[in-house]
Amino acid sequence: MANTTTSQKGKDENRTNAPMEKAKDVASNVMDKTREAASSVGDMVSNAASNVGKKADDLTSSAGSSIKSMGESLAHSAPHDGMFGDASQAVANTIKDGGRYLEEAGLSGIGEDLTQLIRRNPVPAVMVGLGIGFLIGRALRS
Repeated sequence: MANTTTSQKGKDENRTNAPMEKAKDVASNVMDKTREAASSVGDMVSNAASNVGKKADDLTSSAGSSIKSMGESLAHSAPHDGMFGDASQAVANTIKDGGRYLEEAGLSGIGEDLTQLIRRNPVPAVMVGLGIGFLIGRALRS
């Protein structure tokens, strides 16, 4: 009789543990699917951000190319002699150099250069930031 009771208890425990085990399996599967979905969404966001960054670099490069051509056409059409010639050629060269920089560096290169400039000159960078903040504040108050 004792064996019957013991075997009955084992069967009862298996019956009560079976739903718990199933619940654990379901919860584990749900967690795995959630991780997979989160990873997939993360990859999609990363790809979208990469595409946006690439597009911004392409647009910046295109703008740089246009600015460089404008500087070249200014250099050809502006006077070459005298005081006005020197000034116009200096302006044209500056515009061409700026366009070339934008074309070659792109937006990411500008960001890196700006970061390096701020690291080398932190105090002036903070002062410029404060000045820009002041001007924006004045403009918004008016």
